[in-house]
Formats: sequence, C-alpha cells, structure tokens
Amino acid sequence: MNLVWQQFTLSSLTVKEYFATSYLYRSIVGLLSSWRQSSILLQWGDTIAAALLSIIYCLAPFVSTTLLGLLLAACGVFWLLLTLSDEATPTNSSSLTPIHLLVLLYWAIAAIATAFSPVKKAALNDFVTLTLYLVLFALCARVLRSSRLRAWLIALYLHVSLIVSVYGMRQWFFGAPPLATWTDPESPLSKTTRVYSYLGNPNLLAGYLLPAVIFSLVAIFAWQSWYKKALAVTALIVNASCLVLTFSRGGWIGLVVAVLTTLALLIYWRSLQMPPFWRTWSLPILIGGLLGVLLLGVIFIEPLRLRIFSIFADRQDSSNNFRRNVWDAVFKMIGDRPVLGIGPGHNAFNKIYPLYQQPRYSALSAYSILLEIAVETGFVGLGCFVWLLIVTFNTGYLQLQRLRQIGNIEGFWLIGAIASMLGMLAHGTFDTVWFRPEVNSIWWLLVGLVASYWTPLAKNRTSELNSTNSEPSAS
Repeated sequence: MNLVWQQFTLSSLTVKEYFATSYLYRSIVGLLSSWRQSSILLQWGDTIAAALLSIIYCLAPFVSTTLLGLLLAACGVFWLLLTLSDEATPTNSSSLTPIHLLVLLYWAIAAIATAFSPVKKAALNDFVTLTLYLVLFALCARVLRSSRLRAWLIALYLHVSLIVSVYGMRQWFFGAPPLATWTDPESPLSKTTRVYSYLGNPNLLAGYLLPAVIFSLVAIFAWQSWYKKALAVTALIVNASCLVLTFSRGGWIGLVVAVLTTLALLIYWRSLQMPPFWRTWSLPILIGGLLGVLLLGVIFIEPLRLRIFSIFADRQDSSNNFRRNVWDAVFKMIGDRPVLGIGPGHNAFNKIYPLYQQPRYSALSAYSILLEIAVETGFVGLGCFVWLLIVTFNTGYLQLQRLRQIGNIEGFWLIGAIASMLGMLAHGTFDTVWFRPEVNSIWWLLVGLVASYWTPLAKNRTSELNSTNSEPSAS
C-alpha cells in the first residue's frame, strides 16, 4: 500500500533521470548556454529573477491588474531566457520536481480545454494569463532554492502586508465608505465597517492577508534576533486584526484552518524534544484553548456572533442565497460540458454563464475554486488539480520530516507554506478571490516554496542512512 501511495504521489520518481531521457528537454535546455557564459548580466540570473519577483510582490496590492500582467510577462520572458541558457546538467535537471510535472500536465489540459472551448477567443486570453501564473511558479521554485533569496522574499511580503494592514486598521478607526454591497442590507451588521485597505474588497483583502498571518506566526520561531521576533509579533497582531475586521466569513474559515494546521505542524516539529505527556496532549490542549477563545468571542462580541451565525442561515442570508443560485447554474454548466469544460478564465465564464443564470443573479465566477476549475477544465482538469494538491502537500510533509530530523529552521517556512495553502483552499471553497492576481500570485509563490525544498525520496533515505552510519557511538 505504501508503494502505491509513493507511486501516486510521485515520491520516488527520479525526475533527473526522466528528463535526462527527454529529447525535448535536451534539445531546448542549454540552447543558449554558450551565450550565457559570455554574458555578465546572466551570471546574476537568479538575483535578477529575485528582483523581478520582488517588484511583483511589492506592488501587487497597490497597482492595476494590467501592470501586474506586464510584470508577470517580464518574469515569463526572463524565466524562458534562463531556461534556454541553462546547461543541461544533472544539477539543473534535479531542480525539476514532481510538482513541475503536474503543473505542466494541468497546463496541457487547460490548453486542450481552450482548443475545444465554445468561446475560443475569450478562453485563449485567459489561457495566456494562466500560463503566466504557471511560469511564475517555475521562476519562484527556481529562485527560492536559495535560502538567502527565500528569506528576502518572505520578509518583503510580510513588510508589504504590514503596510496594507495598517491602512486597513486606519479604515476601521476612522471609517471607510463601502465600495459595493458586501453585507445584507437587512442584517444588523449593515452599518458595520468592513475594511478593504488598498485592495478595494474585504474578501480579497482577507485572502491576501491570510498567508501573511501564518508567516508572521512562524517567523517568530524562524527569525533568531529579538528585534526580528518583535517585528514578527507586531505583524502577527496587526495582520490578524485586520483580517478579522474584513468580516469575511470565508477569510475567517480559512484563518481557523490555517492556524490549526500551523499549531499541529509546530507541535509535530517540537515533538522530538517534548516529554511524553506534552507530546500526547499539547495539540488537544491548544485546539481546545483556541476553540474556547472563539466560543467566548461568539458569546460576548455581537458582530462576530451575527456574522458567524449567518454562515448557517442558508438562503435567509442574501449572500448565501446569491451563492446558492449561482451554484445551481454552475452545476448545469458542468453537466453540459463535464469532460473539458468551457475553457479557462472569467472571460469564458462571462460568455457562457448568462445562458444558465437565474434572473437577477449575474456573477463573474462560480464562487468556489473547485467548481470554477470544474467549469473551466471539466472533471479532467479538476482531477489533475486535486492530484497536484495531493503531490504538493505530500512533498511538503516529506521535506518537513527531513528538515525536522536535522533540525533545520528552514522547516518553519515550509510549515507556513503548507498551512497557508490549506487556509487559502478553505477560503476558496466559498469564494473565488483565489483567482485574483493579488492572491493567485501568492498561491504560486507558496507552491514554488514547497517545490524548492524537494529532494527525491530515495535520496532522502540514502542521506538518512549515511547520517546514521556517520554518528559516533556513545562511549
């Protein structure tokens, strides 16, 4: 059974050997290697790539999607240049992971879905956008192999998120006009301020800040100096407060899932040093304490209580009722094109959805990541995406085991990535801000972060055996 799981998750796949036999890989990679050797600029290729990524993650909350698209295109061109000028050596091929293979497979399925789309022109535009995001993943996975560049990009994201959260907190204290009807006008919370900071939408702000909260939490353990730890604590308090004040129910759900996952993984990380009692009971005690705090908040904080209870109000809440009506139409869309869907992107969705929508329930998306992917690429694409998630989380867990055994504090960033991804998926179950560039760019950064730690399972076992044999015996 374990062997079947390893094969399904590609844990024992030697990607280096796979690409070594690939004619396409050998004919493309290294095509411009001779030019790179004489180029002073490309000698600093990874540093320049990190600078491009820094510009994206620094500007993402503040600029238009058009400018972000241009920056993504620049990253795509530079990644292609780096790939063509790489030498086809075992070292370079070993940086390609099972996650890369499944991302490539998902891209291929999206390409086929585009070719068979009933609205090919609209689907093609968003297929290009999807391609840019997937290339962004490839560039992130490459750059983040460097622990120095990894630390830089994470710190940059946390500093930018802190600026975004401070402005959001200012809106809470001084008020901010709603830019859309985000709350049921008949609800007691209709006059409550929902902060949106620079992003213009509280749900989008919650999606953007969720990974920032988790990385602020793990930074307390990963950063060594006290002033850095103080910065991490400050970022945790401000980011978490701002996220809560978005009053985004999906964001709250994602935050709870992400925090519980982080606590579980942190306890797993420390379990080797824990006494037997705490190894057994620390997680139940922490979860019970967290749930107790949430329960007290629901009892004594009326806005929190009303907002949480609205989750279970079904169609009596206008937001719930709207999503239910959209989902009814989406199920019909999936039923008519179940294999490959209508093609990727919101442009294709906007062309097809009006044919199925109920009166007065226009929508720009399916309000669920999984439903959106099923609509766009059918069950074939959805199955590939779920497979990608399984392989990514399995890869993250295996590498966390490896880092835990050697006591490498880089494992804290891996914990942050895994927990943040689970939280974003929980949020995305009931919303589609995941597809917005401010959030989607962070998602692929997280996937690239997990991929950057990857080593083959066989290599892990060999290293463990070598380390065991090299340990001095107790005298």
